[in-house]
Amino acid sequence: MRSNPAHYEMVAPATLDDVLALLAHAPGVHTPMAGGTELMVALGAGRLATRRLVSINHLRELRFISTDDGLVTIGSGTTFSDVRRSAVIAAEFGLLAEAASWTGSVANQNRGTLGGNIVNASPAADSPPALLAYDAEVRLVSVRGMRTLPYREFHLGYKKTALEPDELVHSIVLPRVYAGWVGYIRKVGTRNAQAISKVALAGLARMEGGRVRDVRIAAASLREIPVRCLATEAAVIGREITAETIQAARVAMMREARPIDDIRSSAKYRAAVAGNLVEEFLRRLL
Repeated sequence: MRSNPAHYEMVAPATLDDVLALLAHAPGVHTPMAGGTELMVALGAGRLATRRLVSINHLRELRFISTDDGLVTIGSGTTFSDVRRSAVIAAEFGLLAEAASWTGSVANQNRGTLGGNIVNASPAADSPPALLAYDAEVRLVSVRGMRTLPYREFHLGYKKTALEPDELVHSIVLPRVYAGWVGYIRKVGTRNAQAISKVALAGLARMEGGRVRDVRIAAASLREIPVRCLATEAAVIGREITAETIQAARVAMMREARPIDDIRSSAKYRAAVAGNLVEEFLRRLL
């Protein structure tokens, strides 16, 4: 049954400081809404439990992409269309630019935000594998100040994050250290567009002397949260890309993947595809 909008309340404080003051005054009472691409779906389906919303979509303090010599910082209110249009992201963080192109329709990309995508905390979300592969950090803000944590520590469980009730994600920070690395990203879904991933995998590797000097592999839809595949990384780091290395990586991935059966796919299929994607990534390194 569709929700009745009259049963909901939304406020739109003028500034970021005003929003943070509201959240501090009544922690956990108001749910922040940026692009609304997830919350409006829940509203339309009659399953939006929260009744008090605070709009942050208009806050220019959260919509930016800034650069310096060592970092690119992306405000949490930056849309996927903003990400796609950014020259520096296209040049230095192509995996994230590619993931942004997968996120729903163009209309979704014009509204949906990078911060909202990670706060929604879906294990099948499009941006997390790229952010994990790039070893991103997240900056969280409240009236108490700003704190930073590695993105790999942000997701604590299914639909559970490290955000405190009075905090917002302020920005996502990417280190500019990947020149010369080989990148790979692929999403497997029912359709080429507007489909939730059955499996998605992002990989980055730095080769030296024919061996894998460093590697990052991250996945969506294989666990209850988006994850770095540390056992799979360990199976290939320091090794040449041979048939034996590829097989070791496939075995490691199959062991650390813990997918579920659901309406979109089976656990067996997801695990098998994850192994195929790891092999495809490693063969690209050749």
